Amino acid sequence: MTDPKRGAFKGLLALLRPFRTIMTISVALGMAGGLAITLLLATINKALHSSTGMTQGVILTFAALCVLALISSIVSDIGTNYVGQRIIAALRKELGEKVLSAPIEQIERYRTHKLIPVLTHDVDTISDFSFSFTPLAIASTVTLGCLGYLAYLSVPMFLMMIVAIVIGTSVQYVARSAGIKGFEAARDQEDELQRYYSAIASGAKELRIHRPRRYRMNTHRIQATADRISDIQVRSVNIFIVAKTFGSMLFFVVIGLALAFQAYNPNPDPAVITGFVLVLLYMKGPLEHVVTALPIVSRAQIAFSRIAELSERFSSPEPHLLLEDTEAPKPVVRSLELRNVSYSPPPVEGSEPFHLGPINLTIKQGDIVFIVGENGCGKTTLIKLLLGLYQPQSGEIHLNGEAVTAPTRDDYRQLFTTVFADYYLFDDLVQSGGPQSMDSAAQYLERLEIAHKVTIKDGAFSTTDLSTGQRKRLALVNAWLEERPVLVFDEWAADQDPAFRRIFYTELLPDLKRLGKTIIVISHDDRYFDIADQLVRLRAGKVVEEMELA
Repeated sequence: MTDPKRGAFKGLLALLRPFRTIMTISVALGMAGGLAITLLLATINKALHSSTGMTQGVILTFAALCVLALISSIVSDIGTNYVGQRIIAALRKELGEKVLSAPIEQIERYRTHKLIPVLTHDVDTISDFSFSFTPLAIASTVTLGCLGYLAYLSVPMFLMMIVAIVIGTSVQYVARSAGIKGFEAARDQEDELQRYYSAIASGAKELRIHRPRRYRMNTHRIQATADRISDIQVRSVNIFIVAKTFGSMLFFVVIGLALAFQAYNPNPDPAVITGFVLVLLYMKGPLEHVVTALPIVSRAQIAFSRIAELSERFSSPEPHLLLEDTEAPKPVVRSLELRNVSYSPPPVEGSEPFHLGPINLTIKQGDIVFIVGENGCGKTTLIKLLLGLYQPQSGEIHLNGEAVTAPTRDDYRQLFTTVFADYYLFDDLVQSGGPQSMDSAAQYLERLEIAHKVTIKDGAFSTTDLSTGQRKRLALVNAWLEERPVLVFDEWAADQDPAFRRIFYTELLPDLKRLGKTIIVISHDDRYFDIADQLVRLRAGKVVEEMELA
């Protein structure tokens, strides 16, 4: 499912492959039900013109066909429901794994407002299509069965129906080509709408105090985009509606032509014309069901294209990235080294390219290392390289004198606990010490002065709805509980009040050092630089100063 050019049916068939046995049975039963309905029509038509009336054989045949149609439809729908739900679950799991195992650089470049609609809206569209797949097969079978019966009744009338179907199909093809362009345009606008929704959630405070911006966001962006989506969808669906109505009228045109044909060239068997009209009127329903499903198929085609684009973008998972909950080796971290490490992030349009390195840096066990410098000098990029989140484009990272390679990179990352400046605070605690760790967590909450607001229940924080500074304290509790040898803090103290900032630098960091932890801190608090064992100053991606302070 990585080819964006594959159609909806081909994409769905790829998803159906693991369930092909159940799906084959469901479709076969659905087709059997459709054929049973066609035979019911033939039986009814025959009984209407039979001189013997409703014989016992006719009644038994009628009853048997009714039972067959009923049971086949029920079992077919149950099978379709099961397979449809499994397909959606498999699709969601596959996309989730792709995002989890994609290189960090790819995730950072793919905008969230484009990612979320794919994982939600497009997957739901595929869900709608998967549930309509078997009914489409049944409707198609009924239509083919009815056409076969029409050919049996009268070849000339059957040919008239074929001509009408060719005309109707041509109209539907033109309508679908025009309609799908509209659906694609609407889907692009939905990405934009998602971006605006993210903006009003993340920028709620700024919008509240800036009336002109709030007005523009509401009127010119959200409302205007929503109206554009609505207008495009209305125009696109109207195209299908006109084509569908035209196709419906063709049925009555064919019936009129059949009656005229019967008048000028009468058939001695009255069952022919009544059967033809009866079957045509019944066939109108299944054929309209197929036509009505065309917008769903068109939307599904676009959804498959977006999902395939996401899959293609994340189709190169980071090698050796483990998604299992396996225990990583825990070596003693005697030294971390960056040897001639260089890295250039992808260029951003409108800004100068940035290059970091070459960097040579040695961090010893138990050291407190401050990485300092002006904004944009490469501090966070350096940290991501040190953590193994970015792969150096040249140079090597060494742990205890051994180079970190692709097979060992994920194990290497497990040595670190981090609190990034743009951190995400998970409410669940992942720790290995059992009840003892929970007791320690309660003590940490007390020491960080948030025990009156947060408790730990069932291995999770009771709330994370706190101020920015308090949320960072919770992140620090998580860091303590993980008990990893290296801790990295990216501007952790920036959101703390002066008193607690002093506690962080003069009490918490020395306590962690006494526990044998290696600590790396990105900081602008120059009044506390004397706490560090080593000070690394960056400027424009280069190390311009490296001092041993202790």
